[in-house]
Amino acid sequence: GYGQQQGYPPPAPQYGDAPAGYGPPQRVNSYGPPQHGGFQHGQAGGQYGSYDSSNPQGQSGYYGGPPPQDQRGYDPYPQQQPQYGQHPPQQPSYHDPNAPQHQQQGYPPQDPNRPYDPNAPEGERGLGGAIAGGLAGHFAGNRAGHGFLGTIAGAIAGSKLQDKYKEKPHKHHGSSHGGSHGGSQWGGSGWGGKWCRKVLELSTMEVFVRNLQQEATEKQVRQYFRPILAELGINVFHCQKPRNKGFAKITLLDHRSGQRFLDIHGQLVPGFQGFKTVKKKLHHMNRPLNCSLSNIAPDDYILKSLEREEAEKIVSKRSYAPTASVVSEKQPRRIFNFNMIYCGGMDYVGSDLAFIPHYGKARSGRLVFGRHFILVDFSTSVVASLAQQMEIPYSSIQSLIMGRSAAPLITFSLLFAPRVFERIAQPENDLVNGITQLGLAKSQKKQNVPERRRISALDSSHQTVVASCLCYRFHIYPTDIPSILALKRMPGYPDIVSWDMKMLQQAPFHMQMSDLNKGLNSIKFQKYPFELKFYLQKLAQNGYLAPHKVLQVMRGIRKTFLNADLSALADAVYKLFGQIPFPGAETEGSEISLLTLQDLLAKNYSKVIREKEYSKGISTEYEQIAMIYKATVTPVGIYLYGPEPEIKNRVLRKYSDYINFFLQVTFADEDGEPLRYERTTSLSSVYHERFKAVLEGNITIAGRPYEFLGFSHSSLRTQTCWFMAPFVWKGELRYARAVIKDLGDFSAIRSPAKCAARIGQAFSQAISSVKIPEHAFCLLPEVEKIDTNNVHRTFSDGVGTCSKAILRMIWAAYAESRTWKPTVCQIRYAGAKGMISLDDRLEGELLCLRPSMIKFEAVSDRIEICGAGFRPLNMFLNRQLIKILEDLGVPDESFLSLQDEAVEQLRITTENPINAGYYLQRNDIGKSARLSWLVRKLSYIGMSFSDDGFLRDTLELAVLIQLRKLKYKSRIFVERGMTVYGIMDETGILKENQIYCSVQNEKAALVLTGRVVITKSPALHPGDVQIVTAVDVPLNSPLRSVHNCVVFSSKGDRDLPSQLSGGDLDGDLYHVIYDDSLMPTKWSAPASYASAPPIDIGREVLRSDMTDFFIKFMENDQLGRLSTLHQTLADQKPGGVFDPDCILLAEMCSTAVDFSKTGIPAPGPRVLIEKSITMYGEDGQDGDEDDIDVIDEAPATRYYESPKILGQLYRAIDEHVFFEQIQRQSKSMRTLHRSSLAEQVWQYVRRETALMQYEHYLPFARDTRDALTRYEENMIDTMRENSSHPMHFVSEVEVFAGEILGKYGAPNKRQRETSTSMKEKHDRDVAYT
Repeated sequence: GYGQQQGYPPPAPQYGDAPAGYGPPQRVNSYGPPQHGGFQHGQAGGQYGSYDSSNPQGQSGYYGGPPPQDQRGYDPYPQQQPQYGQHPPQQPSYHDPNAPQHQQQGYPPQDPNRPYDPNAPEGERGLGGAIAGGLAGHFAGNRAGHGFLGTIAGAIAGSKLQDKYKEKPHKHHGSSHGGSHGGSQWGGSGWGGKWCRKVLELSTMEVFVRNLQQEATEKQVRQYFRPILAELGINVFHCQKPRNKGFAKITLLDHRSGQRFLDIHGQLVPGFQGFKTVKKKLHHMNRPLNCSLSNIAPDDYILKSLEREEAEKIVSKRSYAPTASVVSEKQPRRIFNFNMIYCGGMDYVGSDLAFIPHYGKARSGRLVFGRHFILVDFSTSVVASLAQQMEIPYSSIQSLIMGRSAAPLITFSLLFAPRVFERIAQPENDLVNGITQLGLAKSQKKQNVPERRRISALDSSHQTVVASCLCYRFHIYPTDIPSILALKRMPGYPDIVSWDMKMLQQAPFHMQMSDLNKGLNSIKFQKYPFELKFYLQKLAQNGYLAPHKVLQVMRGIRKTFLNADLSALADAVYKLFGQIPFPGAETEGSEISLLTLQDLLAKNYSKVIREKEYSKGISTEYEQIAMIYKATVTPVGIYLYGPEPEIKNRVLRKYSDYINFFLQVTFADEDGEPLRYERTTSLSSVYHERFKAVLEGNITIAGRPYEFLGFSHSSLRTQTCWFMAPFVWKGELRYARAVIKDLGDFSAIRSPAKCAARIGQAFSQAISSVKIPEHAFCLLPEVEKIDTNNVHRTFSDGVGTCSKAILRMIWAAYAESRTWKPTVCQIRYAGAKGMISLDDRLEGELLCLRPSMIKFEAVSDRIEICGAGFRPLNMFLNRQLIKILEDLGVPDESFLSLQDEAVEQLRITTENPINAGYYLQRNDIGKSARLSWLVRKLSYIGMSFSDDGFLRDTLELAVLIQLRKLKYKSRIFVERGMTVYGIMDETGILKENQIYCSVQNEKAALVLTGRVVITKSPALHPGDVQIVTAVDVPLNSPLRSVHNCVVFSSKGDRDLPSQLSGGDLDGDLYHVIYDDSLMPTKWSAPASYASAPPIDIGREVLRSDMTDFFIKFMENDQLGRLSTLHQTLADQKPGGVFDPDCILLAEMCSTAVDFSKTGIPAPGPRVLIEKSITMYGEDGQDGDEDDIDVIDEAPATRYYESPKILGQLYRAIDEHVFFEQIQRQSKSMRTLHRSSLAEQVWQYVRRETALMQYEHYLPFARDTRDALTRYEENMIDTMRENSSHPMHFVSEVEVFAGEILGKYGAPNKRQRETSTSMKEKHDRDVAYT
């Protein structure tokens, strides 16, 4: 509503708040990863990850995906695993679930685990086996209900059983797990290895249920069986009911309880006669059910998940013994009827809070309080085709006000607009047809179609208010008020305030907005700058203030600030965004009155005038920085943001005096995140109607119509593009078409994707540009060959050379070159792009490019520098690379040892000031404030930085974030590794499979020699990792003049870069590892994918073609989901990354990577997800489910403990133990001073300056005081601007450390990007202050 600050995702917890701030993650309901040692291997809601092209070694989200349902009869642990290059053993075919059971093929016995010591002889029992046998008996005794003595007896029996079992010959060996690294919190990974697994298999059961209604959902079946199984003491089970099938499978851990179920409800003889013999007959949807023992062994991954769930329940019961009153208390109702809906805002009548309706309709429906959001369901509508829904996430609720019995109205004040749906089945989309070649969909059977589609509003009237009016009110029944108020006791639910609000009528919202727009474009307001008008429109459009109140502010501006500095006035209005409170029960009406707003504006103006010298500074102080205005387009509205600092590109550099005529536009969901794929929802209307209309039309801001201009390759993946408004430049009117025409000649390009990519070169951010003489340009021939497979290979693809004179020009323009002199640079020049390297044989001023670098014809005299090899970048392992190396024979101990070293380095950081200072310096934390120097200096004068809470918290926060990246992303630092640009050997001295790698940094110079591992991210195919020989070259070789890069040979049958994830030399970064512990013992041939030619439309590309491609890319970019699915299958399949399905997925990922250039999307994994590995049900799983099917929340994630190396790495880190340890260490570093660190420093300064004449330092002291004031105001702005929740700013510690701490796990992509921009802004503020 008015005052609601719009467009933010859920709140980020504040640093220092123990329950929700940084520190060990707190387990709340089903949110987040397992708290103790578990390895998440499921994906909620079909959201299968998001590939981060800007951070190729990072993986967002948690590892893995849902374990398989294995309806093909696939055995994840066959007796004989195929070797690479051989065909896997024949798998049983997909069975007919409705056929008699004797016709269905069973699973072979599964044996996924090895003993703890793989080198021990088979007859040697060892401690691990004895414990495992005891644990199996322990759980068997518990299930049997024999109490403590029974448990002890069961443990002894289990141990004896293990002794007996070990005497039998065994053929199966799995991966070793269960040591100190892989042990779980419940007694070891997988509960102790294969002995425990064999005992557990004897106690599991799968029940096959026939004759269900095909239309019945999995949720309905699960809810039906839950109380029936609970009567038999079965509270943990897994239900699988395929969509549109008449059968289901129920997996149980307890065989004896399952047998009791079959004794009561089971049917031994098929047909109606057999049903008569059932003791207690079951009926579902008026159909008799046939329940029998399945002759298919339960899926191993489902069993692991159930075991984990049961263990969690046991731990939970032991740690919490509820009182009798709690046990007997009923769960509150969560479904309530309403008969009227309003949408509007909140304001005040004097001091009384009032609701302002701008939309109202008598519509009946239900409010369903689900796990993560409130569902507003209109499905009771008489007209079935208009059945609609709205989702209101709890994270979006600012306040929830419940009227008293006299006014049974419930009002939601939101931070961002709800998601709106229409429940109409849509035709199949392209995703349904993907991956059929995997053999998982054997026929052309009709696949599932979406059950609902995303829409922008409930109707045309709602469309006019839905974006900016963020208060919703529902008329409920008086008898429901106590039940709704009882919900506030439920964990995770918003607080509910009882408050009666008046209803206040105002002019319709769209008329208010129309009046505001007229006012902004009126002659009276013509003299005011665009910046001020932008902020005023943003106040109304983003829902901070009602439009009529913004008009009142404008009138006050005209009267009060007659001769004001207009730039300072705009900055004063900008400060209001952090000062306007939310209307609500906790806010006084006087706080947002017109008088208060005018007073705030006057005070802000005075402050800005005092600091005017600084406030005008960022873009003028840093020539490469521009302040960019931004907009976000969502399914319901358009929201304004900025201006924010961005590095200039070629277009912005050319039109630097017209920056505010350019607008950066992002397409996103209401919470600011990218639109998420959902199995049951079609987004077609959002993409092809809502987003397409914006791209084809314009965005009007303060009377300026901004139209689509273009996008860069990197912005395409973030769903961001550029718009521009017409302006007069050198006497000519500049439209978007004219700006594009000036960039170069694109008329010969017939592919929309390729044309967009070429135009996008001009939108690539360039740190600096250098003017070169016209005679400097020359053309080099390509180094090309035809390989043995008759494939054309270009060894010099994307790389050229330059003389030292050209490099000196670059060094002079590049600020960082004052310290480091790079010899390789990534450039843009006219229509060319790629790498240039120093060739000291060239004389004079020469820039030598190759035809493969020139993408289109253009004229320019400036080289734009996008990157340079100043120093080698750190090398970090990621989960994809770790999995490949594991399957290539690298032992688990190598990864575990590296992770242990990384954790130890983090631990010792807090041991003493020297370590702390080094850590801060290495990670560029507080670099502009010289924090590492301060920590060491304090130690030198006998003080400890740990005496100051802020400095201590900064270090602990930085350490904790790095620990989370280790645990949740396996981002493991490799000291003997580096990440560098790649170039080609121009001398021809290197032989095939040889590289030259010379590095220089602040430590020393190094030339690698010997066998090394080389790869590139993202790596998915086992052949993406190769072993090559690093060599030195003669002292007189020209290669001696280049450093901080890897030089590839120009000889051989195939160029090496193309073997590494399809790389080239136009700026790709390569990872070089010279750590012997990570050297593979196996080798795989590199992948060789046929290059798909770009789509040719047979004519010149138009603007509409490029916007169509932009929409197509947003809708069909599958790289993140395919990559995550690859990780899942690689963990579960015996062959790992060598499995044929993984090989095919790697090829599909390659297609997805090239999608932005070819226009050819990779097929989506929808079929594979639904047919093979989905572990959740169709309608979600919730331990506390609703009794209706209208709620369609993301399914609950199941977990299992993976025995593979990624599972071991995950479980090896305990955040709680680590965090407690570093806090103890931090306390031990504190001194015994009673005074604060600031007081200690002040006493030191007074002592050291006792005899110093200080009068001439007074001006400096005053400047320092003013600088401190500016720092504090800039800090508050930064905390507000980078917050994900307008009521909970980012903490000062997070800003200072340069990292935003999420509630759980490693930061997601958006948090990483926000952290980067936040750190850059803070560093600029501190440096300039």
